[in-house]
Amino acid sequence: MTRQASRRGAEVLDDLAERGLVHDTTDPAALRSLLAEPPAVLYLGIDPSAASLHLGNLIGVLVLRRFAEAGHRPLALVGGATGMVGDPSGRSDERNLLDAETLAANVASIRSQYAAFAGVAEADVVNNHDWTAPVGIIEFLRDVGKHVTVSQMLARESVRSRLAGEQGISYTEFSYMLLQAFDFWWLHSERGCRLQVGGSDQWGNIVAGVDLIRRRSGGAAHGLTWPLLTRADGQKFGKTAEGTVWLDGARTLPFDLHQYLLRSDDADVERLLAQLTLLPMPEVREIAAEHEAAPERRLAQRRLADEVTEFVHGAGAVARANLAAEALYGTAALSGEMLGALAGIVAETRVGADALAGSEALVGLLVASGLCSSRGDARRQLGQSAVSVNRTRVAQSDVAPGWLIDGRYLLLQRGRRERRLIVVEP
Repeated sequence: MTRQASRRGAEVLDDLAERGLVHDTTDPAALRSLLAEPPAVLYLGIDPSAASLHLGNLIGVLVLRRFAEAGHRPLALVGGATGMVGDPSGRSDERNLLDAETLAANVASIRSQYAAFAGVAEADVVNNHDWTAPVGIIEFLRDVGKHVTVSQMLARESVRSRLAGEQGISYTEFSYMLLQAFDFWWLHSERGCRLQVGGSDQWGNIVAGVDLIRRRSGGAAHGLTWPLLTRADGQKFGKTAEGTVWLDGARTLPFDLHQYLLRSDDADVERLLAQLTLLPMPEVREIAAEHEAAPERRLAQRRLADEVTEFVHGAGAVARANLAAEALYGTAALSGEMLGALAGIVAETRVGADALAGSEALVGLLVASGLCSSRGDARRQLGQSAVSVNRTRVAQSDVAPGWLIDGRYLLLQRGRRERRLIVVEP
């Protein structure tokens, strides 16, 4: 190993710290020494309670990428076994247990999704069901439970908070720590894994694994966590009024992901650029400085939205998201390309050319599109100037010449939020 490789291997810690991605670590000097001799094997656990990663998972995915680029060997562990139990971390109530078929489908979906983000030809993804399922309860209690004290488990914040609440905690979720500790021990024994990484809510689980390895095998292992991602207002990042922001484009449209990031608060955007993109830190600071000089231009938010959307969905999705945003919210003249980008984003109504003829053609389109419940409702909305065509408020009930864009599109809007794309078919 060259001195340059050794330096690069350990400097990943400095990069993570600069990005605000170090919350807790076991012995920092020993961890740096381990990473100075790449490749070190490390792992991140991923909860398969849904069939997709979400925006909050992106930090962990990118942390593994950063370690890989420093010459280390990351493993992504998808919890086919622990997912059957449920991690109590960060929850005030019991998780709903998934059936085996749903859980297997979630594991397969996340495995495929992570592989696309890993940045290597063959992503190393493991499923803890493979080594946990064959172990009997007596064997597990003897070989794992024997090495973990109840006082250690009760000291964990997620357990204490649940015990203090009205619902308490089931023995199933109380045992989760033992299963995750067993994962770390197994990966240490079978794969030479010596580092587990995760969000700060996983610290108790990680330390339990470090202790189990020391007590059962006499080996040394390490843990590193990053702060949980929250917004400046204290809310959980990646959550909206409609629910979770997913990385699966079928669950959260690339346009909606892009828009969510565009709305990031000025107080958050530099941190998000550092933690959710692969941009080098000098470039992050340069973008932040340019943004601070003219925050009204929202340059940092635009770069954040473009970088994350491209990483998750590709450059084409970024171009389409920007075209669609310009069609909906911009001031430039609408084009067929812009309106075509709205397919799948704005609900479409397809009509024949004859639907544009007649003195009340617009009334008919408003009803056909579902924007208005009846022709009388459509006339009232037009009379109240509540209807826009191609971003311009109108009061007339017919379709004016020149409204049709690119020979086939009309963008109808009622009020501030309800929109339909009219597509005229030959």
